[in-house]
Amino acid sequence: MSTLGIAVIGAGKMGADHVRRIGRTVGGARVVAVADTDGERAKEVAAGLDGAGAHTDPAAALAAPGVEAVLIASPGPAHEEAIVQALERELPVLCEKPLTPDAAGALRVLEAEQRLGRRLVQVGFMRRHDAEYEQLKGLLDKGGIGRPLFLHCRHRNAASPSFFTSDMLISDSVVHEVDAARWLLGQEVTAVSVFSPASSAAAPEGLRDPRFVLLETSGGALVDVEIFVNCGFGYEVRCEAVGEGGSAEIGDGRAMAVRSAGRRHEAIPQDFTVRFADAYDRQLRRWVAAAARGRVAGPDAWDGYAAAAVCEAGLKAAHSGVRTAVELVERPALYR
Repeated sequence: MSTLGIAVIGAGKMGADHVRRIGRTVGGARVVAVADTDGERAKEVAAGLDGAGAHTDPAAALAAPGVEAVLIASPGPAHEEAIVQALERELPVLCEKPLTPDAAGALRVLEAEQRLGRRLVQVGFMRRHDAEYEQLKGLLDKGGIGRPLFLHCRHRNAASPSFFTSDMLISDSVVHEVDAARWLLGQEVTAVSVFSPASSAAAPEGLRDPRFVLLETSGGALVDVEIFVNCGFGYEVRCEAVGEGGSAEIGDGRAMAVRSAGRRHEAIPQDFTVRFADAYDRQLRRWVAAAARGRVAGPDAWDGYAAAAVCEAGLKAAHSGVRTAVELVERPALYR
């Protein structure tokens, strides 16, 4: 079996983590080029890879010898240009969320892909590859709890990074619940409302945290999301589906519990790369296998566009305090 040569664009936390996974847990692939605007960081990540080149220009990494697919983990505003350049070379792409920061940019990606006449772009919504989420999806698809009425979602982080803004609670965090809800229910999100309680004392000055987001869907279901990025105690993602005939909840995976000195101690993951470690591995393995055949094995560019459009409506709702409708173009035939 041949080994798929991958260019990784972005050598920050996510990019470096993907490079590590490709080298240690994903077979059939190797990183042959690394690009980052910080040249020293690109060199540092590439240094541990046999024969991989380091670049500051994504275009140079895409043109490097042996590149057959592209993994994009750079900041969102840089995604569109890198994706379009990859599509011009007809290279399969795995792009970390968001596909683009805005719906207009995502539409341009759709148009570029449609000109090729085939889907090559996959978006890194890794929850679709998580075993618990897959189990819930299977249950809902089989009608195991009847017609879904509600999804109750909780998304908590121990602390937010210094650069995190109030808008990013929606565009960079709730975007995961947006994609998961669309996928689990098989429905589009039609409207968004955003509510803000008094900010937590643990939130940095000026950050509206936590927030409560309400999504309405085309099938009449309601999805509520508590997003709390400075909860203090750890990383926690849960989802409960309530249907006409029952309910099902995921995300309460039990860690090892230690009982001593009259107390019970149980660890809570502190980071998404820990909670979704297996999902990231499964995502990469599936993408590598599909990319070797020029295919997509997960959420595609349409899913990235739909999530961007919902988040765009969510930001308008957050700023205005008014329920905001989601505007989607007609779904192109390539993505049906």
